Amino acid sequence: MQYYLNGYKFGDPEVHAAAPGFETPSKDLPETVDVLIVGTGPAGVVLAAQLSSFSGFTTCIVERRNGPLELGQADGVSSRSVEMMAAFGLSTKLIQEACWIRETVFWRPDPQNRMHITRTGRIDDAANDLSEMPHLIVNQARLQQYLLDYMEKSPTRLTPNYGFEAVDVVVADSGEYPVTVTFKSTADGSERQVRAKYVVGTDGARSAVRRAIGRDLHGDAANHAWGVMDILAETNFPDIRIKAAIQSANEGNILLIPREGGYLVRLYVDLGEVDPARREDIRNTPPEHLIEVAQKVLHPYTLDVKDITWASVYEVGQRVTDKFDDVPADKVDSQLPRVFIAGDACHTHSAKAGQGMNVSMQDTFNLGWKLAAVLEGRADVSLLKTYSAERQPVAQELIDFDKEWSAIMGSPPKDPNHPERGGVDPEELQAYFTKSGQYTSGFGTHYPAGPLIGTAEHQELATGFGIGKRFHSAPVVRVADAKPLHLGHVHRADGAWRLYAFADASAQRLEQFLTWLGESAESPLQRYTPKAAEPDSVIDVRAIYQQNHREVQIDQLPAVLLPRKGKFGLIDYEKVFSPDFTIGADIFDERGINRSEGALVVVRPDQYVAHVLPLDDYDALTEFFARYLLEAN
Repeated sequence: MQYYLNGYKFGDPEVHAAAPGFETPSKDLPETVDVLIVGTGPAGVVLAAQLSSFSGFTTCIVERRNGPLELGQADGVSSRSVEMMAAFGLSTKLIQEACWIRETVFWRPDPQNRMHITRTGRIDDAANDLSEMPHLIVNQARLQQYLLDYMEKSPTRLTPNYGFEAVDVVVADSGEYPVTVTFKSTADGSERQVRAKYVVGTDGARSAVRRAIGRDLHGDAANHAWGVMDILAETNFPDIRIKAAIQSANEGNILLIPREGGYLVRLYVDLGEVDPARREDIRNTPPEHLIEVAQKVLHPYTLDVKDITWASVYEVGQRVTDKFDDVPADKVDSQLPRVFIAGDACHTHSAKAGQGMNVSMQDTFNLGWKLAAVLEGRADVSLLKTYSAERQPVAQELIDFDKEWSAIMGSPPKDPNHPERGGVDPEELQAYFTKSGQYTSGFGTHYPAGPLIGTAEHQELATGFGIGKRFHSAPVVRVADAKPLHLGHVHRADGAWRLYAFADASAQRLEQFLTWLGESAESPLQRYTPKAAEPDSVIDVRAIYQQNHREVQIDQLPAVLLPRKGKFGLIDYEKVFSPDFTIGADIFDERGINRSEGALVVVRPDQYVAHVLPLDDYDALTEFFARYLLEAN
């Protein structure tokens, strides 16, 4: 974390200086706003947190509830989402508070006595080399509060407007603020209107924004019900603090998730097939019945529930919209989007894969930097078309995966004495869980080549940084102060692109590239960075040399690696890294960097690898950024 750039200031360094002309936000709704976010769920607060750092345009987030969420339904935070939280500087807090999921155990009927269950397998929850970040369990409300606190400390001091429900959205053909949203006060029923340049609906599965733009959720309910409850309990079940998939012979299944704090536990309890004629009865299943079922599934172990923090019943269902914006499919080439939907507003699924909240947050992490780039005049407005094009296929993949996973989790174990009854073999369940580990960890997204993703003709220069996949961090040492850290942790949620330039054997190509980048009029750095902006505000350049950090001479580095910033023109010394030789294989080996030729890895503001190029292919780099960035002058 860097601070004191423009002078020493006493107090919390995470509190940014207020934007010029800042005024305390009103509790009433504004008449006009650049970006209007409807809903403060995970998707909404991730978007608002991103946009709160930009003072060049206005953002408003509105919530129908009267205050922040206090008890959330979602609890699983995938490793990928923890990486995203690191971009906001929030991962350390989250990791300290949350429960870590390191392993998963599998239980099935005991072959000697099928009325009892026995442990049959124990595996790592995910492969250790997927991420440096753990899979966490924490109340959704706590994660959202971290982001709300981040917003309040931002230059815009953004806070939600509570107590207003969106009831209508109208998009005009023209005008500076073409989208009009009508809100109803939950206090007195009065209506107000807000006009916006862009509207983002993150208002849940019953989204008023989605309905207003004519989008429908398509799919089917699986007619299978699960009860879920967070409990404090006394039990002799030995794996109460480990994630467990439990299959009983005749009483159903349980997915057990330990919660943060060391005592709280979540149980997903299988309630079986749903008779459509009794759907309302199932939804009203009392918590006492969930406890009774759980006690039978866990037999011969005991479960004495002392307190129920939260309980609910839901049906498994998978639904998704065909597009995530307001542009009809037949007008994609001629019409620009003004209204977007994200999270549950455009895709719903079961909780078993633990991806609902995570994929929702990744939706708006994708959208946020694009809105900021357009509103700040750094990118062509056509950039906004890529949001739906990139995220809708990801949601569809989640739906397809969730159908398989939910079917397996809801199936009884095969009975060797009655094979005609069908079911799922416990080994099949464990094998499927192992196979799907990359997906459930949040690393299944792979954007195809397109406007923001390059082609793979130079992928061999950096095989560990898959083009279209998230940037896979690795340990390095910062040259200036010898600090060991992870390279990916320098990536902030600030809307900037990253160029990670890995040195060739002699570093000659690297330094020629860096000189061109800093001096040539054709360099993307020169073409797209406004004169009044910080030199790394649009494209942030980092170099990774091959030699030990003690051998890199700071005073001989190209000037682009020592940019002058702030009102005093202070030098930023945090742009240069070396491998960490104390841990075995270094970053060049870990990520398959061609040591002879080096590599340039281009990373998007949402942490996805956009391109891998040779260090001397200046034309390809120039052409890539020219696709949508606008000349600064």
